Amino acid sequence: MSSTGRMLWQRYRSVPLIYRIALAFVLGSVAGIAFGERMAVVQPLGDLFLRLLNMLVVPIIVFTLLTGIRQLSPARLGRIGGATVGLYAVTTTIAGMIGLAVANIIQPGRGVEFAGGEAQSQAPPSLTEVVLGIVPSNPVAAMTEGNLLATVFFVIVFGIALTYVRAQQEVLADRVDAVFGAFEVGAEAMFVVVRGVLEYGVIGVFALMAAGIGTEGIGVFSSLGVLVVAIAIAITVHIVFTYLFVLMKGVANVSPFAFLSGSKDAMVTAFATRSSSGTLPVTMTNAEENLRIREEIYSFALPVGATANMDGAAIRQAITVVFAANVVGQPLALSEQVLVLIVVVLISIGTAGVPGAGIVMLTVILNQVGLPLAIVGFVAGVDPILGRIATMNNVTGDLAVATVVGKWNDAIDFGSGVWTR
Repeated sequence: MSSTGRMLWQRYRSVPLIYRIALAFVLGSVAGIAFGERMAVVQPLGDLFLRLLNMLVVPIIVFTLLTGIRQLSPARLGRIGGATVGLYAVTTTIAGMIGLAVANIIQPGRGVEFAGGEAQSQAPPSLTEVVLGIVPSNPVAAMTEGNLLATVFFVIVFGIALTYVRAQQEVLADRVDAVFGAFEVGAEAMFVVVRGVLEYGVIGVFALMAAGIGTEGIGVFSSLGVLVVAIAIAITVHIVFTYLFVLMKGVANVSPFAFLSGSKDAMVTAFATRSSSGTLPVTMTNAEENLRIREEIYSFALPVGATANMDGAAIRQAITVVFAANVVGQPLALSEQVLVLIVVVLISIGTAGVPGAGIVMLTVILNQVGLPLAIVGFVAGVDPILGRIATMNNVTGDLAVATVVGKWNDAIDFGSGVWTR
């Protein structure tokens, strides 16, 4: 590389990654609007970015989760796990309530004529199937199939077993530490790979936005506008009230603006990819490098959140069901809305953190309240934008909960990262 090329590369790298990705996001959107379907030619570049992110998910979960468990006693792991899961359950419930409140105020769907549409639905899983699905019948198959909830369950159980062996069999303690050490090296290696993937992410985000808007049309952002606006308002309220005001300012007593500054990379990536699981490598990098949360906390809280924390989905589904009821002329009674809230909270736990999972989740809830599944086809046109803003909310919630749990356990370095800016 010539001296001029090296100088340009260094100047490019000196620009913070978040600004480069944000610019790619804007330029990709503009290119999609300007050139339309011709931008489909760059879709493979976006698909490559998604594949690279997905490639990292299972290894990062295995390596970082085991590394975090190494530093925890079983009793402390129980406290951290209970606090994490409990906070996720609370925030998801609040999210569903906010969604229903906004839906009842705005009443999306009133005056909209339902023209039908074919629903591509799947048989909804029962609550029993969701719970049993957490326990893998074959852990290796769960990892290869990308079943993250089952993978997290197995890795936690295996990690706890290793800590018991280390504590109860002194002759094996050094060997157990060697196993944990190998996984720690693996985790550090994966973060090196993450940094490389994020550099490519500038190209990937540009391609995803250009091809997405170019093929789907700007109409994907404007059709069914009231529904999109209602969900966007509810998610904004949830982020500002629940995450920033209640969790950051009220519970953790930290700067909400510093938290947002430390989370912005993950939020932008989540919006671009529509995948909580795919964003996990970026979320973990933000937790470690920006928010300065110790690995023992974020390596547990974030993988669990990527699979079980679906606040954005709860908001999205609660409002969409009210929209569907209004469209078909069957407004929901208060008792039916309470049922919607319960189903949203329970089913969101088993919803995969991948693009398109919200459509399957919607069929479950529509079945529960007796609304026609054909409505799924009616709202499918705005699924891309709804999925993006819901995923951004989910990832923000993951980092907010990890920050609170880290503060409770004195596991955040407030003398560095975004906290000192």
